[in-house]
Amino acid sequence: MAKKRIIISLGGSIIIPKTGFDPAFLKSLKSLLVSEVKKGNQFILIVGGGATARMYQDALRVVGKPTDTDLDWMGIETTRVNAMFVKLFFGDALTHKDILSDPRKKVNTSKPIIIAYGWKPGNSTDFCAVNFAKTYGASDVINLSNIEYVYDKDPAKHKDAKKIEQMAWGDFRKIVGNDWDPGANVPFDPIASKMAEKLGLRVSILRGTDLKEVKKAIGGKTFRGTVIY
Repeated sequence: MAKKRIIISLGGSIIIPKTGFDPAFLKSLKSLLVSEVKKGNQFILIVGGGATARMYQDALRVVGKPTDTDLDWMGIETTRVNAMFVKLFFGDALTHKDILSDPRKKVNTSKPIIIAYGWKPGNSTDFCAVNFAKTYGASDVINLSNIEYVYDKDPAKHKDAKKIEQMAWGDFRKIVGNDWDPGANVPFDPIASKMAEKLGLRVSILRGTDLKEVKKAIGGKTFRGTVIY
């Protein structure tokens, strides 16, 4: 029987932040996941577009008249480039031969790491991650982004914003709403959240650059971040 794979929604801004690539961090991320593979863990990494996607989308809004679908396709193409980069830095020895898009199709592979990117307009790679969890029978999704916790309101705008360590899907969805906005910068895509609640998934949200905490999350230990259930 095939081993279960750990589903990680890997924010594009973790791979390439606004300040540019951080080779030292990327090497450390690779080292962490390789060490986890040696323990017998297997992964599906769904790579987002992050700040790069939003940069393209913002430019399109200025110079053209893109529809929401146009903006989503731009974002999807950015996730494809980011995903290919991640595949290449892990190498063929560890990764499945193709980067995947459609999360409904299960692939049979002996490789411990599967890399995926955006699927279709109307949602983000978080939605892909939830669908991969459904396809592969996983009960958890780890979401690595550039935030440490979910807050009750935007901490950039409200000094009294309070971090939340555990919360139910109903409460989380009141924060993110029900509608998708191309390039939206939310802790977890509202469309993905709706499906995750329906499936009864547990989603862990934490800062992806804090690899000590990432390791704890992968190992099922208590970590600095927010758990939604």
